[in-house]
Amino acid sequence: MSSASQPQARATPSFRPDAARAIRAAAVVVVALLAAYALLGLTQTPAGWAWTNPTQQFMNFLTLGAIYALIALGYTMVYGIIELINFAHGDLFMFGAFVAMWILTVPLGMTGAVENPLQLIVILVVVMVPTMIFMGLLGTFIERFAYRPLRHAPRLAPLITAIGVSFILINVIYVVFGPSPVNVPQVFPLTRFEFLGGKISFLSLFMVGVSVFLMVLLQLFVGRTRLGRAMRSTAQDREAAELMGVDINQTIAITFFIAAALAGAGGTIQGLYFGSVQFNLGFFVGLKAFTAAVLGGIGNTTGAALGGFIIAFIEVFATQLGYSRWSEVAVFTVLILVLVFRPSGILGQQLGERA
Repeated sequence: MSSASQPQARATPSFRPDAARAIRAAAVVVVALLAAYALLGLTQTPAGWAWTNPTQQFMNFLTLGAIYALIALGYTMVYGIIELINFAHGDLFMFGAFVAMWILTVPLGMTGAVENPLQLIVILVVVMVPTMIFMGLLGTFIERFAYRPLRHAPRLAPLITAIGVSFILINVIYVVFGPSPVNVPQVFPLTRFEFLGGKISFLSLFMVGVSVFLMVLLQLFVGRTRLGRAMRSTAQDREAAELMGVDINQTIAITFFIAAALAGAGGTIQGLYFGSVQFNLGFFVGLKAFTAAVLGGIGNTTGAALGGFIIAFIEVFATQLGYSRWSEVAVFTVLILVLVFRPSGILGQQLGERA
């Protein structure tokens, strides 16, 4: 017995899953930033707790988080594709800071602020782009001659090699530039503008803008391009990716290039922001960036960026409360708590061992 088919109602339009996830993620980011803005206004006075204008501290949090996020992305990309904790990555960041300083002082001969906006943009492009390219090539060179021959060796071998590469980079800078801090020309004008009751520098906006732009560009590259798909497939299953025609050596080399280039960008804005660089800079900043990568979920690029901003918030919030000496204690305490209750990190996933 058959029944007449009923006409189906037309489906109502709806967002695609990717668009819906993006909207939810954007909403979470906005709420988190508003909460951070409110919390950074808390301060302790002799009369008790008070709330002050948090705009300045909020910008400090964003600029510091931008640096940590760029370095953490390099840690998590390398680990995600070959499961190597590249302890030399923090020193690549330091090396990039010195390369940018050298370009500013020697070829360009900069000594002070540049008032012409167009000239300033040209100088920043001339400094940042070659620094990122040079550091990318250096990262690829290190992968080719230090890590690739040990790809099938026991995991302890490349780990020790990474530490050795770190010492080589540190000592090269030590021999060339010496142990004392080296001044970086402050090309940004010192003028600030009023916003929400606080004074914000154009340098801070530049740092945040460049970092967000590079992070978005990385996400689009990994998610939308052929090379990005090759990187993701190699990270999931190297043997299967190779069987499907992925050039594993090329993919890993590109990953190291991008990771080192991001470290070079972070080193450039680090020098411009703090005004000096030193040979041991990579150890302290790199350790915090590695902590950020683990906190967010090692192997997850979004988690690495999130972890960088969380670490920066903890540091700035502790300073705002008057406990700057305890900021690092607070950072690693939060890390331990997250790893105890969620070992894979905030956005990481528990995955089985790969063969």
